[in-house]
Amino acid sequence: MTTFAAPQIIAHRGATADAPENTLYAIDKALNNHADAIWITLQLSKDNQVVLYRPSDLTTLTDKAGPVSRYTAAELAGADAARNYNQKNNTKINATIPALDTVLSRYPDTFFYLDIKSPDAIPAIFARQLDDVLTRHQAKQRIRVYSTNPDYLTALPDSIPVFESRDTTRSALAGSLITHTCDISTQAQPRWYGFELHRKIEVVETFTLGEARSPAILTWDKTAADCFRKNGKNSIILFGIKTPADLVLATELGADGVMVDSLLNLK
Repeated sequence: MTTFAAPQIIAHRGATADAPENTLYAIDKALNNHADAIWITLQLSKDNQVVLYRPSDLTTLTDKAGPVSRYTAAELAGADAARNYNQKNNTKINATIPALDTVLSRYPDTFFYLDIKSPDAIPAIFARQLDDVLTRHQAKQRIRVYSTNPDYLTALPDSIPVFESRDTTRSALAGSLITHTCDISTQAQPRWYGFELHRKIEVVETFTLGEARSPAILTWDKTAADCFRKNGKNSIILFGIKTPADLVLATELGADGVMVDSLLNLK
């Protein structure tokens, strides 16, 4: 039986269950709790600065309202990004919405996964701004970019490392688990795949007289993991690792990294 090294522990949004997500406070705490890397979510401000925030509306987590694109980076730096977290956890943490520029300066030795979720940004403009920040900090060797919207990935220059698209990953995983096929490129260039360890889906079967729909759960197994690694160079990052049992399974599958909401729960 193959024995794999422990996967990289990735703090999702700075470990969103442990601190106000996508803030400097969260990143500090995650690193103090021995995270190996940090996953952060990016949007574009009114003045086209790349900033850290996830929901489509600022009301969800902060004391401001409307989309991120309504405010300049300086205005977002004055937002109370811990409001929602403090209300839920009865804490008094002070945190604002930081710019990626600030994050890369403050943590020069940290590896970051950058998740683009800017709902109203033009992909080409986002790509240009992100490339500018990463180039200025010479940070392209310590980041990798993910997005559920493939338009953001294809807009990026080749010099910025990216994940394979979510659609490509989902289709290959479903094929491996359901039809026992292995539709993974064997190109020499290493590829990165990110997907949930367990993912609820709906299976649709089409018949002559109609169709049937049934819920199902895609859960990685050894066959699927071996399929994704078949060229010996690809990397797998598994999302949604919530329990020690999830971590054990991900390790047994040889995951290169696991994304966690709470480092404290895994301890």
